[in-house]
Amino acid sequence: MRKLIIAIDGPSGVGKGTVARAIAAELGYRHVDSGAMYRAVGWKALQLGVRLDQEDTLSGLATDSTIEISATLVAIDGTDITRAIRTPEIDKAAAAVARLPNVRAILVGRQRRLGLDGGIVMEGRDIGTVVFPQADLKLYLDASVEERARRRASDSAHSGPVALAEVATALKARDQSDSTRAASPLYAAADAVVIDTTGTPVADVVAQVMALVKTLLIAE
Repeated sequence: MRKLIIAIDGPSGVGKGTVARAIAAELGYRHVDSGAMYRAVGWKALQLGVRLDQEDTLSGLATDSTIEISATLVAIDGTDITRAIRTPEIDKAAAAVARLPNVRAILVGRQRRLGLDGGIVMEGRDIGTVVFPQADLKLYLDASVEERARRRASDSAHSGPVALAEVATALKARDQSDSTRAASPLYAAADAVVIDTTGTPVADVVAQVMALVKTLLIAE
């Protein structure tokens, strides 16, 4: 049976990671958080004191860095940064790095290579629109800012402000940055299935996605 490419896009806090990991586990596919690559580059830039608007330097940094991503690990040049990249500071760094066309081109190339043979569930903000426009299934998850702020504030994987108002403000700023950038802005692909996860249990979202996957597999 042919292995599918499943693209999951959407803003922060909609449950992309949770849903993507669950779908990958159900299918025995690889799960890739594409955003972790941008976070890794942003983290390394901060460690080296590189300004986040120095596109040429950051492009070279992205090219020369070895980034490893698995279900449980994010590492750059052999350093485990799984926890270190889940902070408000790295949120901002990743957003800045993601606005740079040359850096995006480098990382998109790596992401595409990971999905060459299918059998992958990749999450991000431009997976169905840029990375895999030919994906077998494109999903766009969304939720209210209030819901997303509640989830992010209670997510132990992210450190940062606990006040909901502060979290919501940070999410809105990231949304604005992602949706207005010139390179690969965030939006739902025309052929994506849009799912609003507001108030919906994760298990229900996963069941809805798996029903779509099974329909595709049956049609093969």
